[in-house]
Amino acid sequence: MTTPPDDRTFRREMATAYRSGWHFIDLLTALPRRGDSLMVTLFGEPIVVVLEEDEDVRAYRCLRRPRGAPQPVRCAVRYGMIFVNLDQRDHELVASEPHSATPRSA
Repeated sequence: MTTPPDDRTFRREMATAYRSGWHFIDLLTALPRRGDSLMVTLFGEPIVVVLEEDEDVRAYRCLRRPRGAPQPVRCAVRYGMIFVNLDQRDHELVASEPHSATPRSA
């Protein structure tokens, strides 16, 4: 799919991606076949991007600890481009405790 540079939807999505902590990795064509992977270093952290057997693109942070398993990273494909988000707050699986709205002095 080709998107002209004057497409408003494309510009809006790109602005949202850059503002929200999403980082461009490569084009989807860098992973032509299922099972292919791509290793990049982003802000000093090694990231592996994989085209899984189910045609889904997934990214993993490679931990340097001896027994550390690869840690999943949020990954999205938009307009044929692969983006990842390294922000730890986006990777919380369990919601944190709700904050009380009652002031302490009440």
